[in-house]
Amino acid sequence: MSQSNKTEVLDPTRWRTLFVVAISQLMLVLDSSIMNIAIPSAKVDLGITDANQQWVITAYTLAFGSLLLLGGRIGDYMGRKKIFLIGLIGFAAASALGGIATTQGLLFGARALQGVFGALLAPAALAIISVTFTVPAERAKAFGVIGAISGGGAAIGLILGGTLTEFFSWRWCLGVNTPIAIIAAILAIKYVHESKATGDNTYDIPGVLTATLGLFSLTYGFNEAASKGWSSATTISFLVAAVILLVIFVLIEMKVKNPLMPLRVITERNRGGSYLGSLVVGAGLFSMFLFLGLYLQVILGYSPLKSGFAFLPFTAGIIVFAGIASALLPKFGPKPLMVPGLLAASVGLLLLTRITPETSYVTHVMPSLFIMSSGMALVFIPLTSTSLHAVSNHDTGVASAMVNTSQQIGGSLGTALLNTIAATATTTYAAANSQLGKMVQPFAMTHGFTVAFKFSAGLLFVGAIVLFFFINIGKESLVETEGVMAH
Repeated sequence: MSQSNKTEVLDPTRWRTLFVVAISQLMLVLDSSIMNIAIPSAKVDLGITDANQQWVITAYTLAFGSLLLLGGRIGDYMGRKKIFLIGLIGFAAASALGGIATTQGLLFGARALQGVFGALLAPAALAIISVTFTVPAERAKAFGVIGAISGGGAAIGLILGGTLTEFFSWRWCLGVNTPIAIIAAILAIKYVHESKATGDNTYDIPGVLTATLGLFSLTYGFNEAASKGWSSATTISFLVAAVILLVIFVLIEMKVKNPLMPLRVITERNRGGSYLGSLVVGAGLFSMFLFLGLYLQVILGYSPLKSGFAFLPFTAGIIVFAGIASALLPKFGPKPLMVPGLLAASVGLLLLTRITPETSYVTHVMPSLFIMSSGMALVFIPLTSTSLHAVSNHDTGVASAMVNTSQQIGGSLGTALLNTIAATATTTYAAANSQLGKMVQPFAMTHGFTVAFKFSAGLLFVGAIVLFFFINIGKESLVETEGVMAH
């Protein structure tokens, strides 16, 4: 334990470092959902068509998802503090540009730029936590804070987006990032310590090109599937291109001396299982927010602000149970928390299948949100820790990037897949129940949502099975990895 004590003496500002990183993480998570509620107002202001509205979200997720691995490597090699600061300043500038956009092209461009700088910022933030906290109990607390933000931030984004859009302007949904990022950058200069990978720091250019283009094609293909269907020529072309590029990427990584994504990072069973789990959680959770948000606004007639507040029980559950998970993790290890957590979350989603256009929020939605959030908090906190289990200092940034990449890809895949399922179920129900007359549409849409929730619950159940078989580290692993990050 001498390593831990030495680190404590050396780094008295570690909790301030966590505070700075938490601000940046919250900003990134908020940004994935805050614009959802602002889209209708932005459409009117900038004359964005229905066909183009998806780009407000997609321009951000495409750039973010496809550049994360490269962002993680740049942080490892150039210095995580330096890249963290560049990410914050760039994000502030891109957000300001989006806030004053006068055309749809400028707005989409600003959102893509946010994604580029977010891809530098996110892996650097997690890597900084990993190298700063080396005492097991403290690391569990630190990852608990980040996990709570990752889980609850999207719901906070919906509330903030609703408030800013309703009382100010949709432009503030972007503009609000600028002062936050600048404050975080000023604090980071003082409290974040520089760390970088030792050893070979050459870039794997063929790996960078194939991974970035492969992830772009995959994300874009899923996005096209959501809007044009799985059988569209564009969807098929991009998905086939993605498979070919990613296979070439893996072959390159097996051969080159200093790979972008060292296969040792993903072939360790606990880390590999964590990334698979993260993929499934992303798929199940993104779709829950999407369909439940539509149900509240379209079927129950909630305003954007009221819809945002309707997600508060989810945020509250995440925050409460994140504290519990952080305390339990060093005592029991990750698996006893993650597997029951995912099972509870899938039960919460199954309970949502009881909704109809005539059911009440208090009896049919709120209990599900509490159950889901309590389960998800038990997953998020250990997952961040196991995904960086025993990773060398040289690979910390790229291992951190894999957590975000798998969640982003999971979100894109889940949204596209479940959107198609929901739309098909809606059409089938409407055709079979034409006797309902005018009432058929709300009932058919709600039926579509409930079918999507069933599939989401199934995905989370699969995630629980994956984690049950893959994760084999106990509480002692948190002690094992204690010195690894501190080289």
